[in-house]
Amino acid sequence: MQVKDKIVVVTGGASGIGRELARRFTAEGAAMVVVADMNENGVRSVAEEIGGLAMAANVAVEDDIKALVKFTEDQAGPIDLFCSNAGIAVHGDLENSNEEWQRVWDVNLMSHVYAARAVVPGMIERGGGYLLNTASAAGLLSQIGSSTYSATKHAAVGFAEWLSITYGKRGIKVSVLCPQAVRTAMTAGLDNGGVAGVDGMMEPAELAEAVIQTLAEERFLCLPHPQVLEYMQRKTGDYDRWLNGMRRLHEHYG
Repeated sequence: MQVKDKIVVVTGGASGIGRELARRFTAEGAAMVVVADMNENGVRSVAEEIGGLAMAANVAVEDDIKALVKFTEDQAGPIDLFCSNAGIAVHGDLENSNEEWQRVWDVNLMSHVYAARAVVPGMIERGGGYLLNTASAAGLLSQIGSSTYSATKHAAVGFAEWLSITYGKRGIKVSVLCPQAVRTAMTAGLDNGGVAGVDGMMEPAELAEAVIQTLAEERFLCLPHPQVLEYMQRKTGDYDRWLNGMRRLHEHYG
């Protein structure tokens, strides 16, 4: 996919990865970029900067996603690329409350489900469309120090796989974005990005370049940190050895 002349939606667009994606899609010549976020002031600032449209939305609420899709269709036209990007991280092991688990689940997984429900049927009717779902390298590997993040990001990758398998022959392209540490608010309080920064901290603009390349090649996995592929191969090649290595990392970072 080439972003030029496409109508694009980006959730979590007020800052970090979402903001940089919105900027890059605009630079690539998108017909319209619609940014959504709970941070109404932030998302309006981004929209003003790029000449796009803004909407305040909570991706954990399905009605908000439906309203976002309708707003985009009414104001700009049919959606070509929906970037379900918003996510949250909560640290903790077994002590996380049921309420925390539900909150992270709703944002990190169910937001992707709500987005797919809202846009896939129309995309199929029009002959195709593209979903870019932001997960994490933690969804392919694991996340030391956060049971909720690790589990929900694994679920997000699994759902993206299912979407691609189920709708790939009906014109729906799917990519899942799985970075390690990126310089955003999520990593701001961590020394060098914590365990996710073991291979260095990436700037959002570098990540956006990887996204553009992935979309152009229509690859499923978007890995801004290429080392993640090697780690995946080690994991599947010898799961027990990989787990022992992760335990050593846990001793150091946990």
